[in-house]
Amino acid sequence: MQRYFTNQEIKTEYKLDATTYHHAVVVLRMKVGSQFELVDAKQTVYLMELSELANKEAKAKVISKLDSQVELPLAISIACGLSKGDKAEWIVQKGTELGASEFIFFKGDYSVAKWDQKKAKKKVDRLQKIAQGAAEQSHRTKIPTVRYVESLKELTTFEGAKFLAYEEAAKQGETKALVKLTRELRTKAQPLLAVFGPEGGISPAEVTLAKQAGFVLGGLGPRILRAETAPLYLLASLSYALELE
Repeated sequence: MQRYFTNQEIKTEYKLDATTYHHAVVVLRMKVGSQFELVDAKQTVYLMELSELANKEAKAKVISKLDSQVELPLAISIACGLSKGDKAEWIVQKGTELGASEFIFFKGDYSVAKWDQKKAKKKVDRLQKIAQGAAEQSHRTKIPTVRYVESLKELTTFEGAKFLAYEEAAKQGETKALVKLTRELRTKAQPLLAVFGPEGGISPAEVTLAKQAGFVLGGLGPRILRAETAPLYLLASLSYALELE
């Protein structure tokens, strides 16, 4: 069933906003009596039914409140160095499906891609729309936020667990850091910031900065993963460990 989000607090009725109206009525051709799911500002999920449809406006009434426990047991922020092409779009779409709470993009020392202030705003707006679409498709109750920062340094004050995916650790056969961190998160759930470099990886200066800020440095298995694959590997691994085991 189609799911939508609203910033409103729902009581008994909901007037569809322009974007939701277009998708529900114009694209999906919903009619009076058609049903959909709606997540309100408090992340409460409702089963809704279109009750009025006239003059390019539509209203829906609450049929019932739905029990929806689909979010990961902890908030995971995915921070990625700027990469070329459409990698950011891929990371946000698939990462939303896998349960990420936030996406942060930063200009890494080895980033080839550059976002000036104007481009950054445009990209973030587009990525936020992708996050919403993916949240609707995957029936999340939360739309992940997307933001941009100038450097890794701006992330060092994050309050919670901090992990840096470091390919040199993987090359050297390191296998315990992520396992240990996962066990700690299972024992004591807390927000997690996971940082991933761009195609060129993490610079020595960034490694030093991360160590000083208390990041756990570790590999993601014996194989070297692409910039757009590594965040998804981590999310899938944590989903298995925290939700399925």
